[in-house]
Amino acid sequence: MRRFGHRDVKYRRLGRTALQVSELCLGTMNFGPRTDAQESHAILDAAVHLGINFVDTANQYGGELGIGTTETILGQWLIQDRARRDRIVLATKVHEPMSDDINDRGLSARHIVMACEASLTRLQVDHIDLYQLHHIDRSAHPEEIWQAADRLIAQGKIGYLGSSNFPGWKIAQTNEKAIARGRLGLVSEQSLYNLVERRAELEVIPAARDYGIGVIAWSPLAGGLLAGPATDAGGRRQSDAVRQAQVARGDQLARYASLCADLGETMSAVALAWTLHQDGIAAVIVGPRNRAQLASVANVPDLCLSAEVLSALDAIFPPCGPAPEAYAW
Repeated sequence: MRRFGHRDVKYRRLGRTALQVSELCLGTMNFGPRTDAQESHAILDAAVHLGINFVDTANQYGGELGIGTTETILGQWLIQDRARRDRIVLATKVHEPMSDDINDRGLSARHIVMACEASLTRLQVDHIDLYQLHHIDRSAHPEEIWQAADRLIAQGKIGYLGSSNFPGWKIAQTNEKAIARGRLGLVSEQSLYNLVERRAELEVIPAARDYGIGVIAWSPLAGGLLAGPATDAGGRRQSDAVRQAQVARGDQLARYASLCADLGETMSAVALAWTLHQDGIAAVIVGPRNRAQLASVANVPDLCLSAEVLSALDAIFPPCGPAPEAYAW
């Protein structure tokens, strides 16, 4: 494996837009539930110092502290220095239930607009760069979604619309409706994608690639499964689900750990670097609980995995193959 010397974080275009985002996207889901406001702000400072300009959140994040807590913590950091807003590409999401109100959820035009206004208030900003549809809403027709998006874009409250957890067919349907309206359409898809979970390769990534949509990979460490043994208490690697997966995939993970050791890199770094080597990936989300975790992956954009290493990883974690050949031949 060839290792480049230290340099600033690298940037990629977000899909077919001219917008440049850092290859590492700072995920904020831990802000509040697992990381207090002070440490969350310190992580944000450290991320900006590293050159990370892409920050992702969602309106429902907050866990037991309450819906909207994470956006509020991020807003408190942004308001401390107004210049910070212009230095980052700010992304949040809409779809999840925000209250018991039957209409305070989903992707109706009404909820999209109201949820955006609420996010702007919590974030203490006047616009969101990337507004993402957190999940599909089968009751919301694409025309209704684009009606709300067009309004928010015209008002300058959002810059681009993206999706998250969309299947390939929904990406195509939503973008075809946008094309018919003469609109840019979805510019990104935030998808579950990692060495263990590669089903996005069947339909999602090909659809995104053909429509010029940048894929933002979430859970690139498979909930900590690809990060190796836990070194601290309270993390997701201590969960029953991860422990069961460690047992079920024991041989596979042992082979992976051995490969990483031979490369002289951590399991986390190799997993993240592998994701960035895949075609169509615009950014990979890292969600540190503290500054040390962020620092431990700062070198990932500089890791260059050889064709031999990538083949070895495919042997350990087999790809799904292209659709429909993967299941119809």
